[in-house]
Amino acid sequence: MQDRWQLATKVIHAGREANESGALVTPLCQSATFVFETAEQGGARFAGDEQGYIYTRLGNPTTAELERKIAALEGSDAAAATASGMAAVSAALLANLSHGDHLVASHAVYGCTFSLMTSQLVKFGIEVTLVNFSDETEIKAAIKPNTKVIFCETPVNPHLDVYNLDLIAAIAKQHNLVSVVDNTFMTPLLQQPIKHGIDIVIHSATKYLNGHGDVIAGLICASVEQMEVIKFEILKDVGAVISPHDAWLILRGLKTLDVRLTRHCDNAEKVASYLEGHPKVSKVYYPGLESHPGHSLIGTQMRRGGGVIAFELEASLEQSIAFINRLSLFSIAVSLGDAESLIQHPASMTHSPYSEDERIKAGIKDNLLRISVGLESVEDIIQALEDGLASVE
Repeated sequence: MQDRWQLATKVIHAGREANESGALVTPLCQSATFVFETAEQGGARFAGDEQGYIYTRLGNPTTAELERKIAALEGSDAAAATASGMAAVSAALLANLSHGDHLVASHAVYGCTFSLMTSQLVKFGIEVTLVNFSDETEIKAAIKPNTKVIFCETPVNPHLDVYNLDLIAAIAKQHNLVSVVDNTFMTPLLQQPIKHGIDIVIHSATKYLNGHGDVIAGLICASVEQMEVIKFEILKDVGAVISPHDAWLILRGLKTLDVRLTRHCDNAEKVASYLEGHPKVSKVYYPGLESHPGHSLIGTQMRRGGGVIAFELEASLEQSIAFINRLSLFSIAVSLGDAESLIQHPASMTHSPYSEDERIKAGIKDNLLRISVGLESVEDIIQALEDGLASVE
């Protein structure tokens, strides 16, 4: 039955199992450890001879429901919930990279993902090459005999470049690589990379999946074989697992994901069109616009353009910062997918781990701003932008 459900139904019903009390809302199992009936049962569970819960770092009923739900939404065989989006990125990479291996990733990624790759992985003898994933030739040229993983975000944080998942999956399979895609900006309701042949999909569940700005969490979707390593080796030993309470909050947030995402996209499309026509905005990055190079993938790879917009002001760095400070309604904050509209300056905030040269190569200019379009009245959002732009010299 669940296989035939539409995604709007799955976000509410998929992954649910009956509970002893008959509670409609998933019970919160706020327990660190679980009691065995006998010592023999405990030994059997640790040995893997008997199914059952042992310790919440190894599994928890509330967390398990969240994992079943996201796997159903992404179309994967299994999933793991983590303590943060970066824990999801780290676990997916550490499960597939060892000393002497090579990673190929897109040259523009979230700032902390960039820092993980260029500052942390290299400490353990893992090579990293960052390239433009819009260029098939450049991707293929970066692959070496020791390349093991290919990684990207699409759309890209912060400037919303869109990459062809069918092409990336084909390259990975041709070279026997593990493909990893960060699907945070789209969610499985707008894009399902696994259906395009991607091996591992990760999310910062902090964003749209939770949707209320009160949780830090991550999710990983992959095959059962991948998950055995990710969950029961990497996450078990590193310990970057989600708390049951946070898993419960995300389960609550997911129930309204379809409704929220529809409003986010509706608002973003109107805001992007407004910004594209404004004389003080030199460029708008939003896949929902026909002018965006990735717009042709809507309808095949993506269902809609999402709720995040990046744009460049016809202004200096100082003027861009002044614009942010004067802007009403928007909260100056990183993150995205909250009910509130947010604005941030990538070069000095989310992507500050990049050097100036690295930012230029990745296309992150000093006058680039990123907004997460919220659920407010779109007329009020546009009016706030209109008032702010009027004061830009």
